[in-house]
This record gives sequence, structure tokens and C-alpha cells, in this order.
Amino acid sequence: MRKISLLLVGAGLGASVALMGTQTWFSADTVARAAAADTYRSLNLFGDVFEKIRSDYVEKPDDQKLVEAAINGMLGSLDPHSSYMDAKSFNDMQVQTRGEFGGLGIEVTEDNGEIKVVTPIDDTPASRAGILSGDIITAIDGEAVDGMTLNQAVDKMRGAPDTTVTLKILRGPKKNALDVKLTRAIIQIKSVRAHQEGDDLGYIRITQFNEQTADGVRDAMLKFQQEMPGDKLKGYILDLRNNPGGLLDQSIAVVNCFIDHGEIVSTRGRNADETMRYNARPGDLSKSKPLVVLINGGSASASEIVAGALQDHKRATILGTRSFGKGSVQTIIPLGPGNGALRLTTARYYTPSGRSIQAKGIEPDIEVMEDVPPELVGKDDIKGEASLKGHLLNGKDEGHGSQAYVPPDPKKDKQLIAAEDLLRGVTRASNTSTSVPGAPSPVTPGADGNAAPPDSDDNSKTP
Repeated sequence: MRKISLLLVGAGLGASVALMGTQTWFSADTVARAAAADTYRSLNLFGDVFEKIRSDYVEKPDDQKLVEAAINGMLGSLDPHSSYMDAKSFNDMQVQTRGEFGGLGIEVTEDNGEIKVVTPIDDTPASRAGILSGDIITAIDGEAVDGMTLNQAVDKMRGAPDTTVTLKILRGPKKNALDVKLTRAIIQIKSVRAHQEGDDLGYIRITQFNEQTADGVRDAMLKFQQEMPGDKLKGYILDLRNNPGGLLDQSIAVVNCFIDHGEIVSTRGRNADETMRYNARPGDLSKSKPLVVLINGGSASASEIVAGALQDHKRATILGTRSFGKGSVQTIIPLGPGNGALRLTTARYYTPSGRSIQAKGIEPDIEVMEDVPPELVGKDDIKGEASLKGHLLNGKDEGHGSQAYVPPDPKKDKQLIAAEDLLRGVTRASNTSTSVPGAPSPVTPGADGNAAPPDSDDNSKTP
């Protein structure tokens, strides 16, 4: 009897467990359906409000603008980097990341309401036509630029290769008027600028990460190696200050110029199976020459991927001030012809050691502050990712910005000077000792050093 009763208890327990499981499944399904119903009710609410605005607003609204404003509001509630791009904005973004377009090859800026030439780019229609720095553009194809925004003027100067455009310019103190006819050509935006520092260092400045960046870095390194063969080349300075970021694959390729194995970065989305790891391929183009990377409060996103990877691999000394702290990845999702695209935050990225720099930034190995002119004191800091409303949180230890000033005179660029001293093993009175990966003489500047100039005005554009 005892055996039978035990069997019955076991059978009864099994049945109750099975019943509980069925009830749990039913409950989950019910919750899911209720949530879906709530979503559809909310969409119906949106439709009702949209129709009320269309029918009763005091003036007839633009339906397209209403929809775009609603989309922007929805995306703006997620984080600071998710957004909607209309067709024109999407096209402008593609031009920027491609790094080439049909145009004239002049860098222009807006100065007191005037469209002024910053510089013509070498070997472009503008330089061949004799456009000079300081020229003021007053008309484009007979249309006055007075009242145009900088972007509007740039759009009018850009166009299909082999088409012509006439610029009316004012030149010199007497404002002599000239009409210059130019034929547009394919213009490449140089995101990489490089030169020798002295006769023993290679300086590489990356202003953004577009499709031309990795090739530009490789070309610069190969040129340095030809000009300074063997032991003559003591090392590289990679300047990422005030670089806002750009394409993920280009940042990976740049890191791969300096390492030949190991992880460079990983990205992790909402689900575990969305984790992606990007590893270095064999072939260290730098041949393990010492490397110093310059960063500051304006170094963000792809710049931080490069600095973080080289820091974790102990391949470079990071010098400057704490970076911006943008540790998220945005995916560009086209929405069909004429509808623009969605810029959506889909993942966070992590350095090889597993660090998330989101709202924290990269801390330099050596902090070197700039001497800021009196008129800019208090205005030289960038607040950083942690100060942005709605940013993705990253625990309690968030960092709030750092100095981002870079003096226009390289002779006053304390960060650049500190990097040069470090690579050359020069010790100054205020310096303290530290080590540079791969450097024969581990000597460094102290924390009273300071930073360097951007290569171009952030408010300038290139038509």
C-alpha cells in the first residue's frame, strides 16, 4: 500500500507541475497580447492627434514636417545619438563618410556674414584657377550669397564633375572684384595630414574617420619610412585631438597599422548573440616603432576606439586630456528612396580588456594641460558624453568632460612638444620619468605640459 500511495503522490505532483507550467505559459501569452494591444492603442492615439492637428490647427500644417517631427521626438527620447536624417541630410552624411564629391576644392567658412576662403586644396580646380586664402565669395552663378547659410553656399558650389560654376570674389584690401569660372572635379576630403617633426619623427593627424582614412595613414607611414630609413625614424605621433569619430571599420584598420595580433574592439547589442569581435590581422606596418597618441575632450567615438585599443595592448602612450566618452555604435538604416535614413544606437563598444568608455572616456597615461588664453578661460572645456541629456548610463563612475583647446601656434603646443620629448628621450626640468612602449629612453614631460592646434576650423566646409 505504501508503494502505491507514493506512486499516486508522485503522479499527482507531476500533474500539478504540468498544470502550473500550462498556466504560466498562458499568463505570459496573455501579457504579451495585452502589451501589443496597448501599443496599437497608442498608435491609434497618435493617429487621432495627427488628424486633429491637420483639421483644427490655426494654420494649415505641413504633413511631412509633422511626421518628421514626431519621428525625431521618438528617437530623441532614446539617446542623444539616435536621430532621423531626411534625404538631404542622409546624402550629406554619405558624402562626408565617402570622403569625395564633385566640387571645387576650397575650404570656406562664414565670417561676419561673409563666405570667406580659408584655403584652396592643392591640385584642385580652385587652386588651378588662382583662388586665394582670404578671398570673399559674393555670388555664385550670378546669385548673391548674401542671406545664404554656409551650407547653402556650399551646396551651390558642389555639383557633378565637368560642370561649370562662376564665382564672383572680392580680393585684397581694396576688395577688387573678380569673376572666376571653374570646372568641377572629383574632390577628396583629406582626413589625414602628415609631416615630419624634425628629421626623426612622423606626425600623423586624423581629423575624422572616413573611407579614405586608413589608406591615408598607411601612405603617410610608408613615406616616413622612405624618408627616414632604419633607426633614423624614432617613432610616430598620432594626433586624434578634436576628432569626432566616424567609420568603425576605418578605426579598426588604423589600429591594425600598429599591431598585428589580438582583439581591437568588440561590440555588444541587446542580445548576447549580437556580440561582434574584431581582431588584428598579421602585419605591423609600424615595425613596432614607439608611438604616442594625442587625445583631448574633443576626441570621440572612433578616436576612442583607436586610443583604447592601443592603450590596452600597451602599444602606445596616450597623452593629453580625458576623451569625450562616446561608447555607443550607431547603425545607419536607409528607409527607401526619398525617405532618408535612421541613425539608431544598436550596440556599445568595448576595448580589448573589456572596458566600456561610455560616459567615462579614455584616461591618458600622461595628462598634459594646455595654457589657455585669458579670453578663452572657462570656455576651453567640452562637457563630454556624461553631460548629454538621455545618454546611456554606465554606473556611478562617470566623467564630465575635459579640456579641448589646441593652440594655433605649434610652438606653443605643449602636448605636441611633450610627445616629441617623450619619443626622443628628452628630459626637461619639470619632467617626470615614465615609459613609452618600444622606446629605448623612457623619459617624459610632467603634468604641467600642454596641447596642440587643430588642422582646420570646425566651422569650415569644403565645396
